Amino acid sequence: MTTNALADRECAPGPRPAASAISDSELARLLPDEPRYRRDQVRRGIYDGAARGFDQITSLPRILRERLDMALAFSSISPDRVRVAGDGTRAFLFRTADDTIFETVQLPSERGTATTVCVSSQAGCAMGCTFCATGTLGLTRNLSAAEIVDQFLHVRRESRAGGAPDRIVFMGMGEPLANTANVHDAIEALVDPGRGGLGARHVTVSTVGLPAGIAELTRWPWQVGLAISLHAASDDVRATLVPLAKHVDLATLMASSVAYQRATRRRVSYEYTMLRDVNDHVGQARDLARLVDGQTCHVNLIPFNPFPGAAYEAPSAGTTRRFRDELLRHGVAATIRRTRGREIAGACGQLRADGAIWRRRSQGAAPARNVS
Repeated sequence: MTTNALADRECAPGPRPAASAISDSELARLLPDEPRYRRDQVRRGIYDGAARGFDQITSLPRILRERLDMALAFSSISPDRVRVAGDGTRAFLFRTADDTIFETVQLPSERGTATTVCVSSQAGCAMGCTFCATGTLGLTRNLSAAEIVDQFLHVRRESRAGGAPDRIVFMGMGEPLANTANVHDAIEALVDPGRGGLGARHVTVSTVGLPAGIAELTRWPWQVGLAISLHAASDDVRATLVPLAKHVDLATLMASSVAYQRATRRRVSYEYTMLRDVNDHVGQARDLARLVDGQTCHVNLIPFNPFPGAAYEAPSAGTTRRFRDELLRHGVAATIRRTRGREIAGACGQLRADGAIWRRRSQGAAPARNVS
C-alpha cells in the first residue's frame, strides 16, 4: 500500500479514533488505495463479526490488519466485569480510555432467542431522580457515539453462540436527550444497513421528559420509539420524584408527547415506577387515565427495584395489579413489567457503576455468577 491517509493516521499524535466512529466516507479516505470490496470486509469485521480485534478479521491481509490496528482502536470501551443472573440477564461493567466506568445490560426476551441491549448514554446522570440508583451518582460525562455503539457491538460479539440482540433501548445510565448529538450519531450507525443493521423500529429512546429533546427526536429521519419516564399524574407528586418536574410541568410534557405522536404516528410508552404509598393509589390511576386520555400511548408499570439507601419500597403485587386494572377499565393500554436481573442489581433503576459495589455484588447474590 502506498503512502496515504492510513499512514498519516498511524503517525498522528493522540489517541486512535474508534473504528465504530469511522463513517463509510471516512473509511474510503483512510483507505484510498483499497478496492470497495476490501473496505466492505473491514466494515463487516468491525460491525458484524465475532472478531475482538483487527488481528482476528482473517478475511483481511495481515499487513492491512496490522496497519488498521495502528491507526484505529477496534473498540472505544473495554469490558471490566460481567455478571449473569439466574434469568439470563447479563450486566456489563465497561471502562473507557479515560478510565470512566459505566454499565450496560443485556435482557433476555420472551420472544425466543433474541435479546435486548439496554445501553447507557452517559456515565452517571444529572437528572437526580430520587428513586433511581444512577441518579444518586451525579454526572461524570456524556458518552461518545462510538462508546454507545460499542456497547451494542460488544454484546453482539459475545452472543454469537445464541441470544444475539435484535433490539436496543436507551434506558441505561444517563439521560439520552441531554446528549442528543452523540445519541443521534450512534443511532445513525446502529440503523445503517452497512454498519449496525438494526431496524429503526427496534430502537427506543427513553427520557425523563426534556421537551426540546423530544422535539429534536421528532425531527430525526428514523422511526425510533419514545419512552417517557412519567411516574406520577400530578405535578406535586412528580416534583418529589423527578427534580426536572419543578421546571417542566405535566401540561408542557404532555404537549411535547402529543406533538411527537402526531408527527410520527407512533405510540409513546409512559414508564411509571410503582412506589408504595407514593403513587400507587387507585385514585392516582384514574388521574393518570385522565392525563393520557385520547393519546396513542401505552403505560408500562415498573415495580420499584430497591437499592442500598433507597427511600422507597415497592407496593404489593396486588396493589400493582389493581392499579393496572383501573387503567384498563378506563381504556388505557397498560402492562406490568417483569423484573429481570434484580439479584445482580441489573434491573430498571439499579444501575450504579461503582467498582466497590461490583466487588460486593461478586461476594453476595448467590444466584448470580461473575464471568469476567
